[in-house]
Amino acid sequence: MRGNRVVVVGAGFSGLAAALALAGAGCAVHLLEARDRVGGRTLSRPLPDGGWLDLGAQWIGPTQDRMYALVAAHGLATFPSPARGAPTLRWAGQRLAEAPAPVAAVLDTLDGLAARLDPAAPWRAAEAAEWDRTTLGGWLAATAPDPVTARYAGRLLAGGLLAASPDEVSLLQMLFYLCSGGGTGILLGMAGGAQQDRIVGGPAALAERLAAALPAGCLRLGAPVERIAQDDGGVRVHAGGAAYRADAVVVAVAPALAGRIRYDPPLPALRDGLTQRMPMGAAIKVHALYPEPFWRADGRSGVATADDGPVTETVDNSLPGSPRGVLTAFSYGAEARELRRMAPDARRAALLEALVALVGPAAARPDDLVEYDWSADPWTRGCFCGMLPPGSWRDYGPELRRPVGGVHWAGTETASRWSGYLEGAVAAGERAAAEVLNDLR
Repeated sequence: MRGNRVVVVGAGFSGLAAALALAGAGCAVHLLEARDRVGGRTLSRPLPDGGWLDLGAQWIGPTQDRMYALVAAHGLATFPSPARGAPTLRWAGQRLAEAPAPVAAVLDTLDGLAARLDPAAPWRAAEAAEWDRTTLGGWLAATAPDPVTARYAGRLLAGGLLAASPDEVSLLQMLFYLCSGGGTGILLGMAGGAQQDRIVGGPAALAERLAAALPAGCLRLGAPVERIAQDDGGVRVHAGGAAYRADAVVVAVAPALAGRIRYDPPLPALRDGLTQRMPMGAAIKVHALYPEPFWRADGRSGVATADDGPVTETVDNSLPGSPRGVLTAFSYGAEARELRRMAPDARRAALLEALVALVGPAAARPDDLVEYDWSADPWTRGCFCGMLPPGSWRDYGPELRRPVGGVHWAGTETASRWSGYLEGAVAAGERAAAEVLNDLR
């Protein structure tokens, strides 16, 4: 493949995986990244004691084989998420040890429906039209035996998995996500589930090692792509005041951001429509730092969920070997947007009140409260990932991976397996690179 030139747009995990695969096949690769760093939706903040906080994506778990392989290949290690003690559930104003039985019945029903899908083409399911026009919130209201079960399951699924409110998510989108990740048990689980392990140093440390493995001169930071033009001679990518001529390009950013690039000629109507209809999720992730993980003394794991309030769930994010306790809280969808409208002091007060309700009065006195707003990040504009809203999957889903001439699409949103996760990002980057290599051959 020597002599073939490929541009990759975006140096998140998907773009890094694509660039490494293409360079390994002998292509001359330019990897263009708008930020001043690699890693995309991963970001780590160092702490004075040598620890760190993961402000973005942070977990990997069983069956995410490419991520574990990359961690090992680049000399890093993983450690298990803290899981000692019992979880806590805030249910109708009371604190319970576990969810009532109707919640498990709802989740089992969803898993059964998800098993009918082909995650590579969910729009082909016999019930796809009905599921696409039905919101998850509407389905839960009709299926769950009571409003509290419906509300709790909606926050757990639409919020915890897609960073959205239940009425923003179609049933088809939810079923695709469950099928892609192996079901509710894996997706919502800690030990044995998608939140089982963390990477020493954070995923950002792995992203930096992936970038270091690229050929010299391949990566350019601070180079937002403004225009991609195609003609009989190939592709020209305009970024940061420079133009790059190539035989193909891999766009490895979320569809919402890919739609902000100018294309010449314009994208086909359906592909352009996809970029208009696939917004990013809305989430706020907040780390509360304490002198010690006080919840463990009460026999609690720090894993907590709530059926109402600004915080949907918490996890123990403390690091092994550190005396410090880190309790990480998540707010999603409408609740996250409401918090974002508040003044900083009011938001802090609302978050601490929610933490006290979940884990006790000691939560009111953190040493620090650290948040990062991915919706305000100009090169992300939300998290965890993009999603197709009700009524969109059947018409626009087939465009997710379909190349447009020499332009190929990557990013975790285009993955059929582990979509929305780092594993899906890597798989999508490698799939797009294989498409390019096949076309060039």
